[in-house]
Amino acid sequence: MRVIVGIDVGGSTTKIVGFDRKKKLIRPMFVRATDPVTSVYGAFGKFTSENGLNISDIEKVMITGVGSTMIKNPIYGLACEHVKEFECVGLGGLYLSRLKKAVIVSMGTGTSITYGDYTDGKYSFEYLGGTGVGGGTVMGLSKKILGGVSNIDSIVELAAAGDVGKVDLQIKEMTDKDFGLPANLTAANFGKVDDLATRGDLAAGLLNMVFETAAMVSRFAARSCSVSDIVLTGNLTTIPQCGPKFRELNEIYAENYIIPENSQYATVIGAALLADMQDENR
Repeated sequence: MRVIVGIDVGGSTTKIVGFDRKKKLIRPMFVRATDPVTSVYGAFGKFTSENGLNISDIEKVMITGVGSTMIKNPIYGLACEHVKEFECVGLGGLYLSRLKKAVIVSMGTGTSITYGDYTDGKYSFEYLGGTGVGGGTVMGLSKKILGGVSNIDSIVELAAAGDVGKVDLQIKEMTDKDFGLPANLTAANFGKVDDLATRGDLAAGLLNMVFETAAMVSRFAARSCSVSDIVLTGNLTTIPQCGPKFRELNEIYAENYIIPENSQYATVIGAALLADMQDENR
């Protein structure tokens, strides 16, 4: 059995996925650990055990992510090929969205932006940049403005009961002129924090700021690449407030924000797929 395994080693989680010889996706999974090496071995053991795989079934291991530099030796005797993260993001985003051209946004601890293109049977990827505003921003600022709350599930729960209108300054509050934009569009994140704003309101404003920052930066990137499709990936896409926010923005702007199924696993899926892409490009 030929299986290509992809591993994405993050700061606190490691994601793992596989593809069989028919390029069928073997369900992705992740484990949490403070040590990258520990998380990689934990993820590998869990993945092979739950999918009934033997080490002999695995042909190649493709590894990426900020913590992948800590993996210097073979895993259970299997050599690891280190691959560039932005290529993994791009390939995973195109695969999940079934698009041939798109800007792919990875919304993790920070936010990175990659342009992916599949033309004449070959892939090309370009890292366009990004922003330090992301999940790390949510976790860090929440400790200060939400009274020490740093658990993402708690932040999401607080935000669900909050009102972003008590935190963000909206266009309608600045002028009654028609600029051709929705009156409730954000003019300034945290530009109007009500004295009576609750922790829920602040949490809602915090998530809104992160999503809107990613939306605007990726929108400018898409325009520079002359494409309209923007594929959103990474852990932040699984937050309940993410989908509704980007659907709202789809009704305002010409760009098309897409959150595909398995969006949080785009990078690790791309890592595994790079093995075949490299063979095809040779």
